[in-house]
Amino acid sequence: MSKVPSRGEMPFLDHLEELRWRIFKSIAALIVASGISYWLIVRFELISLLIEPAIDILETDKLLILGPTGSFFFILRFTLLGGLILGFPVILWQIWAFLSPALEKRERNIIVPALYGGVGFFAAGVWGAYEYALPVTLRFLAGIQVEYLEAAYTAGEYLSFVTRLLLGFGLLFELPIVVLILSAFGIVTPNFLRTKRRHAIVVITILASLLSPGDLIMVTVLMMVPLVFLYEFSILLSVLVWRDKGRAQEEEEEHTIQPPGPAPESVEMDR
Repeated sequence: MSKVPSRGEMPFLDHLEELRWRIFKSIAALIVASGISYWLIVRFELISLLIEPAIDILETDKLLILGPTGSFFFILRFTLLGGLILGFPVILWQIWAFLSPALEKRERNIIVPALYGGVGFFAAGVWGAYEYALPVTLRFLAGIQVEYLEAAYTAGEYLSFVTRLLLGFGLLFELPIVVLILSAFGIVTPNFLRTKRRHAIVVITILASLLSPGDLIMVTVLMMVPLVFLYEFSILLSVLVWRDKGRAQEEEEEHTIQPPGPAPESVEMDR
């Protein structure tokens, strides 16, 4: 009787078929989430929430559009962005369902909580950027050459700028999750992270200066402090992962060593 292959041992064509259905379900989730996003935008007037950081700077509650289709494409881009955010958990689940059969149980036990934690870290980064970095950055940029220039933002450019800034901060706050997953696969070690600490601080300083070019002292320091903390927290997570891997390896070695059996009884031969 032939053995039925498990999901991790499926033929190549079966993998392609499953991938096709995962992609189809992800697209369907994106379409449904975009519909919900449009309803939320209209029902709760989320556009006002989007432009709220710029209201004091522009002294108006409206953004400019160029051309008759400007408002349509602005709403379309805003709707798709909201749909991507709302549908991301479903898309992430489809990716996980496709890749998880190829992972070991210990790796799955680490990655699943990491994915949930990644959502929290991403939300914290976006919230911090919206509340602190975005207003200061807009105020700084609008104050350049005010004697000759007047700030007037178009809806499309403003949405692109805000999206890049918020997503940039959200992705930076994913550092502990990335380190956790890389440590689970044995790519990153705690010793490597410790030896590269000075290089990491230099990179963090540059990123904080680029992402928040307002007050070069206050905003840069405010960004550096959580990022440095996240880097140190990443080292701690890597230590815990490698410690768990060492214990698992020791237990596996103990199970592979067979205890010595009883000595064979001597048989006295009749002469």
